[in-house]
This record gives sequence, structure tokens and C-alpha cells, in this order.
Amino acid sequence: DLLELDSRLWRTLIPLLRRPGRLTRDYLEGRRARYMPPFRTYLVLSLIFFVVAFFDPRDDLGLLFEPQPLQTPEEAVAEAAQAESARQEVLRSLADEGIIAGDTLPGDAAEVVATEPGKQGTGRLEVSVDDDSGDCNIEGDSLKDLPQWFQRRFTPERLKQVCERVTADNGKAFLGLLRDNIPVALIVLLPLMALVLKILYPLSRRYFVEHLLFFVHYHAFFFLMLTLQILFARAASLLHLPEALAVLVIVAASFYIPVYLFLAMREVYGQGRLLTFMKYVVLVVAYGAGASLTMLGAALSALIAV
Repeated sequence: DLLELDSRLWRTLIPLLRRPGRLTRDYLEGRRARYMPPFRTYLVLSLIFFVVAFFDPRDDLGLLFEPQPLQTPEEAVAEAAQAESARQEVLRSLADEGIIAGDTLPGDAAEVVATEPGKQGTGRLEVSVDDDSGDCNIEGDSLKDLPQWFQRRFTPERLKQVCERVTADNGKAFLGLLRDNIPVALIVLLPLMALVLKILYPLSRRYFVEHLLFFVHYHAFFFLMLTLQILFARAASLLHLPEALAVLVIVAASFYIPVYLFLAMREVYGQGRLLTFMKYVVLVVAYGAGASLTMLGAALSALIAV
């Protein structure tokens, strides 16, 4: 069984990587015995990706990589100054956009402003962190233009609690929860994108689950490409390959990911280049919106759980 699984895996990965849409088309046309089941392929490749992405031998084992030299005091001071400069630049950009009040930026506080339609300055919430003690202070009203469920969960008291917990460990707990939520968010994204395909191809006579299969394979390919990019970047560092070569390979691989989607749509749905491109643009926009919503949900879920 293990040898059979291994052979099916390789017979699946090669067309998945080299033949956009062919795996989905073969599966829909009944030629599926030689391939690994789609959802199993997705789970295996996503698991491999998250293991590779969040398990760095340089940090966890210290194997195969040259140890990083210790930072000198001068380098530490310069790095801190650079980080503070970047922080101030971000705050200035937020102030220019009117997201936070600029008058409070030079100190240790940032003022979050929310406005109702047609009004200015309605619903003002100030979240400040004391640089010395690390204490969080919350002042002002709730953000009145946000949904009621959000206001109930994120009261000023709750925001203060979240702020203190995030500050206490430099956000490690929040980032850990966010990392745990990302796989769930990506799974939620699959049926959303399948629904978009169902709308884009109303005359294709394909069932919803067939459109879902298309994106299961595409996400499996996406995880495979990201895994290969990470492994190549680490190998390039280990083998001291020219940086320009490493960057060129990674950029080319990144460019192949969106091109792959277009080619897969052509292969599976069989429409002309122009019509497919128009639907491709709509699908990419919808994908960006869907990914933003699901990632926002993952972030909010992490904040609630902190």
C-alpha cells in the first residue's frame, strides 16, 4: 500500500506541476485511478508546506546551515534605530490617510478614528502603550460605525486586555493563533472560489463540486510551488549561490503561479483566450477579495482567542 501510495503521489505531482488543468480534466473525465484523490493531495501538500514554512532547521536544529554571527552592540543600536524609523514612517502614512490622529504620533500613543457616513470624528478610540511599563490605556468611545457583534466582542476593556497580552509576549501568541487559523481560512476560501467559477461558467453544465475540484487542485499546486520556493531559497543560502540567480528563479516561479491559473482555466473549460482572460481577471479580483475576507476572519478569530 505504501509503495502504491508513493507511485500515485509522483504520478499526481508531475502533471500537477507541469500540465496546468490536466489533472482536473483527467479526473472529471474518469481517468482517476492512477492519481491520488484530490482532497488527499491538497491535505498532503498543505501539510508539507506548513511544516517547511514554519520549521526552519537554522532555528530549530542548527543543522545544515552556518551559524549566524552574534550581533554587536553597535549593530543592535543601528537595527533598533532602523526599526523605530520604519515605525514612524508607517505611523506618518496612517496619519496622512486619516486612519490615526497625527498629533499623537510622536509620543507613545496612537488614536484610532472611525466615522459614520456623513460625519467626521464620530466614534473615537485611543489605544496607547506606555514605553516604560508596557501598560495599555484605552480611552474614548467604541467604534460606532462597526457591526454590533464586533462592538460587543471588542469593548474598550476587551481591547485593553488584548493589547496587554499582545504586548507581554511581543505578539507571539497572536501570531501563533493566526498561523493556526490560516489553513482553516484557506479551506473556507475553496467553496467561495468554486461559487465564483459556477457564476462565471453558467453554461458549462458542471456541478458545483467539479468547480470545487478545480480550485482544490489549484491550491494544491500553489502549496507545492511555495514549498519548492522555500526549499530552493534555503538550498541557495546553503550552497552560496549568487543572490541574483536565486532571486531570478523565485521571481520566475512566482510569475508562473498566476499564469498557471489562466492555463488551467483554458484546459478545463476549453474557451478561447480572450473570453478566458476576461473571466480570469474577474476571478483574480474575486480571489483577492475572498482571500482578504478569510484572512481578516482568521485575524479576528485570533484576536478573540488571545
